[in-house]
Amino acid sequence: ESLLAGGKLEKCRNALWDDIPPLRSALLVGEGHGKFLTSLLERYPAAKVTCIDASEQMLNVARKRLQREPLPLHGVEFVHAALPWWNPPRQRYDLIATHFFLDCFPREQLGAVIKALEPALRPGACWLVSDFDIPSGGLRRLRARVIHRLMYGFFRIATKLPASRLVSPRPFLRKYGLIRVRRQEFDWGLLTAELWRRA
Repeated sequence: ESLLAGGKLEKCRNALWDDIPPLRSALLVGEGHGKFLTSLLERYPAAKVTCIDASEQMLNVARKRLQREPLPLHGVEFVHAALPWWNPPRQRYDLIATHFFLDCFPREQLGAVIKALEPALRPGACWLVSDFDIPSGGLRRLRARVIHRLMYGFFRIATKLPASRLVSPRPFLRKYGLIRVRRQEFDWGLLTAELWRRA
């Protein structure tokens, strides 16, 4: 990530902290290397956090990153499971964070993933989505489409990624009662951070 994107993805993940209400619990889905987990615990060291990832190796990377920091481990649960087959506890979390994760799924699976996760939100809780996007027109759109085509082609070969193109999660989030309250763009609209709230 650092080699290919510099700090752009990290900036996108952490862009909307000022818009997120204080939280006691969070579910980090597809957390990967644990950078956002570290950022969260620096702000809320007493928070109860569940990190779920389909890769046990990436969970170990996140765990080791946390062990290197002067941050609490006792409130963090690491879950090795895949979505949409994992069923989270109902109405437990103040925040769900999916960073560069929802873009991995084709349309049918994406809808099932969001349907599986949504019941885990408490009333009024937030869902933070950082991901790739395709701007509406002009050179920005053309640039994004070229980058996406190269990116999906590479990851389909390297990781057997099930998705072949980007599918927006927004219709599914709205379908399950979430309202977008904040959006910020980066890198000519190629990256977006969005905060959604459960009504």
